[in-house]
Amino acid sequence: MAKAKTAYVCADCGAEHSKWQGQCIECNAWNTLSEFVVQPAVKSVGAARTTGYAGAAAGSPKVTPLTSVALQAEMRTLTGIGELDRVLGGGLVDGSVVLIGGDPGIGKSTLLLQMLGTLGMQMPSVYVTGEESLAQVAARAQRLDLPLAPLHALAETCIERIIEQALASRPRVLVIDSIQTIWTELLTAAPGSVSQVRESAAKLTRFAKETGTSVFLVGHVTKEGGIAGPRVLEHMVDAVLYFEGESGSRFRVLRAFKNRFGAVNELGVFAMTEKGLRGVANPSALFLSQHEQSVPGSCVLVTQEGSRPLLVEVQALVDTAHVPNPRRLAVGLEQNRLAMLLAVLHRHAGIACFDQDVFLNAVGGVKITEPAADLALLLAIHSSMRNKALPKGLIVFGEVGLAGEIRPSPRGQERLKEAAKLGFSCALIPRANAPRQPIDGLQVIAVERIEEAIDRVRELD
Repeated sequence: MAKAKTAYVCADCGAEHSKWQGQCIECNAWNTLSEFVVQPAVKSVGAARTTGYAGAAAGSPKVTPLTSVALQAEMRTLTGIGELDRVLGGGLVDGSVVLIGGDPGIGKSTLLLQMLGTLGMQMPSVYVTGEESLAQVAARAQRLDLPLAPLHALAETCIERIIEQALASRPRVLVIDSIQTIWTELLTAAPGSVSQVRESAAKLTRFAKETGTSVFLVGHVTKEGGIAGPRVLEHMVDAVLYFEGESGSRFRVLRAFKNRFGAVNELGVFAMTEKGLRGVANPSALFLSQHEQSVPGSCVLVTQEGSRPLLVEVQALVDTAHVPNPRRLAVGLEQNRLAMLLAVLHRHAGIACFDQDVFLNAVGGVKITEPAADLALLLAIHSSMRNKALPKGLIVFGEVGLAGEIRPSPRGQERLKEAAKLGFSCALIPRANAPRQPIDGLQVIAVERIEEAIDRVRELD
């Protein structure tokens, strides 16, 4: 194989250099040069036919009107793990490339091995391990009580050899654990470097698209929580999934941040057991504390994660500040939005927190990003300041604007039905989300402004 020509490209400005150096001469940035392939070796037509790629020796592509393309839904294959199918958008799509990231030990390899154990009876699959030996993979499969017969593994880190073996065995599903250990013969950089990760992922993506193989890539994460390696890695793949969870909790949350075949922000909830990860049928029960009686500073929010409404308890603790600058801390919620909401509470409801420490927490370790949590946060803060619990059986949702108005939230009807199904009796919601038909067992209180919402809560006491 002819050696490909390489260049050293600055990650900041994109300038190319013929050799590596500590500083880019164009933008003067330090330690930003990485090795990249600029002229990869081109195979002949005869060589392309021997690689086994479908369409590798085909002619040049032609411009095609979309009216002549058959508009058919993607054929999906169920993995047998309901929560994983939900996050993927309904199952596996042939030729898709999925990147799964998460902290070490959170369950990425366990989940994918369980998936292959279920799919192995339906379609051939290969688990490529670059971090563990085959004996370690087999021991984990036995510990999870998975059938060993349909499981096939490969201990290899060279991408060219991996593709060669995949072309010979022709699997329908290929798992790479992990992409940071894979390297290509075209580059001299160490495995895990920006250039190696980028080129290896590009080869795997091309292999998936041309052969129809579903590829799963396990990605390491940085200390900030993002996927290690080049940012372009997340743009190359079809779906990016993140495993989340607290170190002391046995529950795990799988969230889709990008999905070309389904909804983003879709959520899957798992429980780690002795036999691996198990899907949680009623995740709302995980995020609700079991109080014998109502407590101050607690409010139940109906949030929407993808296509699923979830009931989450948000807690607030307001205490007298003993320093000139009161603390503002939000766990699982947006920190900057907390400061904005406190200003709205002071300006439009006359409730000041300038001399109070304010702490917020979302129970269960779930992260809430949608603005529909605003009203619940303000009511929890108000409840903690009064040291008086909110009425039992109350659920809340709604966005609060800077003018004090309460804006509607999407899919309000589904949120109300979920709350009624779980036994809640009263809902405080935006007026625009008021249902046209009454919901059995649920009293709906529709409000337009934050001061009106606080007054209605006081009337319910």
